[in-house]
Amino acid sequence: MEKRSSSSAAPAIREPGRRTYLMCRPAYYAVEYAINPWMDTSTPVDTARACAQWETLAEVYAELGHEVLRIEPEPGLPDMVYAANGAFVVDGIAYGARFRHAERAPEADAHEKWYRAADWTFVEPEYTNEGEGDFTYLPGRELILAGWGFRTDARAHAEAADVFGRQVVSLRLVDPSYYHLDTALAPLDDERIAYYPEAFAPGSRLLLERLFPDAVIADAEDAAAFGLNFVSDGTHVIVNAEATGMTRKLQDAGYEPVPVDLSELKKGGGSVKCCTAELRR
Repeated sequence: MEKRSSSSAAPAIREPGRRTYLMCRPAYYAVEYAINPWMDTSTPVDTARACAQWETLAEVYAELGHEVLRIEPEPGLPDMVYAANGAFVVDGIAYGARFRHAERAPEADAHEKWYRAADWTFVEPEYTNEGEGDFTYLPGRELILAGWGFRTDARAHAEAADVFGRQVVSLRLVDPSYYHLDTALAPLDDERIAYYPEAFAPGSRLLLERLFPDAVIADAEDAAAFGLNFVSDGTHVIVNAEATGMTRKLQDAGYEPVPVDLSELKKGGGSVKCCTAELRR
């Protein structure tokens, strides 16, 4: 494992490694209700275009050498494309989701069936949480970062600590536009993150400053373009094409941005990361 050099611009870990991602084709994608500030039921949605954008994202992962697994979409679940919300997976253990809103609740059952059928160890949650939407893992620190304030019950953080035997750092989200942690913060590699400070309560912001003094800091424009809803393999950062300012910041920090147009899926309040669940063995 390559350690960070004396230059603050050099990422901690350069090896991209092979990742396994779970995705769900947006065959039934639509904006039929509004459960976050990005959703507008009066805005037309082009499902065919959404599927084409999603296929491009899956192809990018494959071209970078990553494995893409698929969970079948189900009728009546238009948000199932946001596969990151279905569970949080570390050490081969899938900690299941329990959705805040009734419109998405059946997605939890669909994901549970998939994980059990694929022989993952599945843990049914007691508390409301929305999977990798509000949890992320930094293997280099053996640290879980967890968001709460809009979708995930803070008690789920203690539950996740028990499930995984890992330290969990609770971070309070305060801006409803960034209702999941993965819209305001993302790992760049096994130790380093990028985040938008204004999405967090003052105490959480201070905690992030202390834990991650070398973080890449996003601004309001980056966050609004879903520039933090990215997926990184430690070298390549697959990022929403609209987030041009964030792309420059990633390049300056020593990473290789790979822009992907997910404008149609952004209408539902999600982008690259929302569509991608990382399965960690």
